[in-house]
Amino acid sequence: MFHPFRVEQFLSEMEHGVGHNFSESGVHPVTLAELLEMTELAPETLLDTSLDYPQVNGFTLLRERIAALYPGASADNVMVTVGATEANTLVANTLLQPGDSMVTICPTYEQLTGNARNRGAAVRVLAMDPLDRWAIDRQAVADAVDDTTKIVHVVNPNNPTGKVIDAREREAIVAAAARVGAWIVADEVYAGTERDTDQTTKSFWGDYDRVLVLNSMSKAYGMPGLRLGWLVGPQTEVIAAWRRHEYAAVSASTLSMKLAEAALGAPGRDRLVARARGLIRTGFETLVDALAVHPGVFSVVPPQASAMSFIRFDLPVASDTLAGRLYTEKNVLVIPGSKFSVENHFRFSSALPDAYLREGLRRLNELAAEILAEA
Repeated sequence: MFHPFRVEQFLSEMEHGVGHNFSESGVHPVTLAELLEMTELAPETLLDTSLDYPQVNGFTLLRERIAALYPGASADNVMVTVGATEANTLVANTLLQPGDSMVTICPTYEQLTGNARNRGAAVRVLAMDPLDRWAIDRQAVADAVDDTTKIVHVVNPNNPTGKVIDAREREAIVAAAARVGAWIVADEVYAGTERDTDQTTKSFWGDYDRVLVLNSMSKAYGMPGLRLGWLVGPQTEVIAAWRRHEYAAVSASTLSMKLAEAALGAPGRDRLVARARGLIRTGFETLVDALAVHPGVFSVVPPQASAMSFIRFDLPVASDTLAGRLYTEKNVLVIPGSKFSVENHFRFSSALPDAYLREGLRRLNELAAEILAEA
């Protein structure tokens, strides 16, 4: 039985053409002109680029710049992929067989989860506590792992809640995986999007010898259109994924790698991260003000990182209905909590231009008033 990827199916069917799109999970994208200015990359460099087949596992300089983000890693620990999406698929195809199991902490971005199920692996879901700032039950993590467990999966910072795993939760995850020799697969695409600190979220890389890290240019760097990500891990597993990469995509594109290479160097990376954090922080303040218009209707655990919030609502409609009415009646797109297996919530991106954000929030409040009047 094939398990479709619910969030991405929803987005691919709904997002293009909508007037106010708050369903995306990264900061407002940069333009090519902005990127060239921030990286101080001369346009002639791109014009002189040969559009030949690129190095399949990624340009050496790009892999070196990625490796520099993970202490102790080298370019040989890195493979460049077509977004973190391909990296997730390669991890599943490399590590999982029918009869294996995987532990995942939810709500979460379910791409690796779906890949695991489609490969015949069992998925054990651990729910974070929405009443305790999305805390992870450390004993539940230990209890969920057994000899069939091949992967303990974390998205840190989390999608959709923006939670950052704390030190005690991290220790429990590492201990549980180490007890049975499972891999920790850490999706860290929101590292660099911290809302309340300038310190980048600590990577799971280096905490344990069986860790695979995924990241991309899409979220903190505002370049989802590059479709460029990476996988960091022990060289043996990176090579195994590389062999599968040759079946799946052969390589990322030459121009994407050239632009990512510039973005991850100096001064580009620091400027891009500062831009992301600025959009995230001001956008969240605007969001909080708007959610207060109808007291008791909307609430949110403030995300520690990421460009989005997982908003709880108290209205007499299901999350699918609320999202559907926003789309058809207000030309606004959000992702209903049902796509993350959590009701009475929706995911909303606020790291956007101010006027655009305020108009979308006005429409959200307008619909909330209409639903309350109907009730």
